[in-house]
Amino acid sequence: MTVSDRYRTAWDGFWEQSSGEPGEAFWDADPALTARRDLDHLAPHADHSLPVADLGCGNGTQTRFLATRFTRAVGVDLSAAAVAHARRADPDGAAAYEQLNLADPVQAGALHERLGDTNVYMRAVLHQSDPEDRPAVAAAVARLVGAHGRALVLEPTGEAKEVIAAIAAQPGGPSPKLRRVKEHDLRPGEVAEGEVAALLRAAGLTVLDEGATALAMSETRPDGSPVELPARWFVAGRP
Repeated sequence: MTVSDRYRTAWDGFWEQSSGEPGEAFWDADPALTARRDLDHLAPHADHSLPVADLGCGNGTQTRFLATRFTRAVGVDLSAAAVAHARRADPDGAAAYEQLNLADPVQAGALHERLGDTNVYMRAVLHQSDPEDRPAVAAAVARLVGAHGRALVLEPTGEAKEVIAAIAAQPGGPSPKLRRVKEHDLRPGEVAEGEVAALLRAAGLTVLDEGATALAMSETRPDGSPVELPARWFVAGRP
């Protein structure tokens, strides 16, 4: 089994056993807490007349919101089951959805041929990729933005593991949402400090802006507030 096969098997298994409803997955928070806030970082740098590609779109929750802010939105995911959920949740076709392996340069190149230069939204994808695959994912981002697009890349920091460990250690053990992540062999990794910027630069992009943030999850704390994972955001492109 290749690395890509392992990813696809794990993610298809997860999404095939999901309803696809917004908020069911641990990370699938309301766009008001995610994409809407995140775009504040991208907006000063992006040409909104270009399309936007949501990389690792899952069931399309964020893609559908992005379609309200850009002329065209396309969500892509390795999992065919995820793409099927996204299409069912968007019967009016506000966005388009495609199965795509980001680590495959041929597939990334073909998407760029179809879209032209595009803006990219990529939330918490690199840490789910094995370290040896991350340069290929960064290269796909660079290929998609081309000369005129901009990428917003958000990744949890090492401290995020501590937050998740604390949730798992609560009385009663991990929540059902967190248990499903483990049951399907989804492997949240750790992106080292400085790694994201280095990957983007190695792919030929310039980091135009960056900062600290928190990634809201659909999981909530006992007081009803969303779990938030410490993270950093990066806006990259070719100046």
